[in-house]
Amino acid sequence: MIYFSGFSLEGEAELFSDWLVQSDYAVTGFSYGAIRALEYAYSSSRRIDRLLLFSPAFFQTRKERFITLQLEAFRQDPESYRRNFLTRAAAGTGIDLEPYLKEGSCEELEELLRYRWEAEKLCTLQERGTVIEVFIGEKDRIIDAQGALEFFIPLATVTYRFRKAGHFLR
Repeated sequence: MIYFSGFSLEGEAELFSDWLVQSDYAVTGFSYGAIRALEYAYSSSRRIDRLLLFSPAFFQTRKERFITLQLEAFRQDPESYRRNFLTRAAAGTGIDLEPYLKEGSCEELEELLRYRWEAEKLCTLQERGTVIEVFIGEKDRIIDAQGALEFFIPLATVTYRFRKAGHFLR
């Protein structure tokens, strides 16, 4: 399995162990890593049977002002921004993110915030035989969970049973 980490994280795959598929033909990503997982799968010539996207970074419904403010806050104090971002992401879960922290860049944050999910890419992957599964927490305080749900439902198998779950699906 190939796994792509979330923004400012590294090695957090174990937090999703209940849903991971241990296969040479699976690609998985969490949050920002979901973007990277999709792009990897889409551009890869290798066989990929399953693409699992956990809390995909979905901000395309947000206004430009929101994105600008996020980037300005990061540029002013990257460390405080990262800590606040990850504290909100893990709120109410009891997860200690300290072992998984890494320095994320402004470029990564901008890519995460400005990324446009394209139905064409998902359809192309399905035509290649890739099963796409998306996991979304209803109480996610990071992404637009409702917008993501509406976008992905016609394009993938969506698990939204995490009714009281946040970004880390807990």
